[in-house]
Amino acid sequence: MNELEIRKLIRQQRAFFYKGRTLPANTRIHMLKKLRSCILKYQEEIHRALKLDLGKSSFEGYMCETGLVLDELRYMIKHIPKFSKEKTVPTPLSQFVSRSYITPSPYGVVLIMSPWNYPFLLSLTPLADAIAAGNTVIVKPSAYAPNTSEVIRKIICEAFPPFYAAVVTGGRKENTCLLNEHFDYIFFTGSQHVGKEVMAKAARFLTPVTLELGGKSPCIVEKTANLELAAKRIVFGKFLNCGQTCVAPDYVYCDRRVKDSLISEIKKQIRKQFTGAPLSNPDYGKIINQKHFQRILALIDPSKTVFGGENDPNNLRIAPTLMDEVSFDDAVMQEEIFGPVLPVLTYDSLDQAATRINAMAHPLALYIFTENKKAAEKITRSCGFGGGCINDVVIHLATSQMGFGGFGESGMGSYHGKAGFDTFSHYKSIVDKKNWMDLPVRYQPYQKSSEKLLKLFLR
Repeated sequence: MNELEIRKLIRQQRAFFYKGRTLPANTRIHMLKKLRSCILKYQEEIHRALKLDLGKSSFEGYMCETGLVLDELRYMIKHIPKFSKEKTVPTPLSQFVSRSYITPSPYGVVLIMSPWNYPFLLSLTPLADAIAAGNTVIVKPSAYAPNTSEVIRKIICEAFPPFYAAVVTGGRKENTCLLNEHFDYIFFTGSQHVGKEVMAKAARFLTPVTLELGGKSPCIVEKTANLELAAKRIVFGKFLNCGQTCVAPDYVYCDRRVKDSLISEIKKQIRKQFTGAPLSNPDYGKIINQKHFQRILALIDPSKTVFGGENDPNNLRIAPTLMDEVSFDDAVMQEEIFGPVLPVLTYDSLDQAATRINAMAHPLALYIFTENKKAAEKITRSCGFGGGCINDVVIHLATSQMGFGGFGESGMGSYHGKAGFDTFSHYKSIVDKKNWMDLPVRYQPYQKSSEKLLKLFLR
């Protein structure tokens, strides 16, 4: 789609939005039900596309992508009538006689730019939230996941007329064209580098943005942790989608006294979950492309690799890899890994761990494994991070009951469930003043008696 076609599409969506056709709750519910039907219709095709792009099994495709989208749709369809209602709030005495209320209002034409690592989930979940809030939407999926992008295009074309929701495919050229246009809201998921570019482009029109970025999410293992269970859950979350998950544990930060035992348990769990030959495991994913494959390999220090490290360049696979004796100065700690490499670092006290984490960029997620409630409370209260878990990993994003998002270097804003509806809504504060009484206290000329009355109202 060229620049003129993109501009025309935005004009069509804005014209449709200003007709008020997206505002009725019943319309929003109807459109989300159509979207759900199309996802169910093309479910096998979605999973085949995810297999081609990322090597995902159909089980993982449903667990981490289509199943979560369907759950978000179910939640929104159920709650739209409640979320879209105006809310009456108390009116101060000084505004007697009036009614004060807050009403959610959609922004208008929304741009959603999604990444390649969870291409279906991270395109359709914000789409569901934006439609639920009453917006029109243009979705720009990643060019790095072309098979899934094509299925997304097919689904949205079937579920929506283009003036309501549409897909623009392509690469950097199309991204640039879109970002040069005036949208009413931009929702971006991806890297910090591109997030800065998106924010800079949005500043031209003062367009509000949500940025879902990433970062080096720590996984703290405290000395009282159940090491066997911790290892099991860490291995699941770290090597899910071949490590290409924005909230994966980026590194393990453990008490020095339990490091050797933890490493032993992690090795056991990698063998148990991925077999002794993970590169031949049909349910183990692959790296998205050659560029990222080479980038991840460059982060692996063979002298510090204590497990894994094998790779298959023909199929873009890297075995689950464990590194020990890692320091914060090593190459693997200088950027978000976003691959199946797990470095292990140690601390001598929990205070030391918290201080070190807070000295780094705010991570999108933080995890702590501990049997000590005070230790868990200390870390979750004193460290800055987007969200996380105590005694588990990644599962905090798999619910519509809590918002998901980062802050600082890991992003801004949140979505999922009510938080998603709020993200794509502006809340108008309105006072409906009655005409049958007009208190004179605020008008000039000011009187001494009026001053006394004013102090009665405003105190």
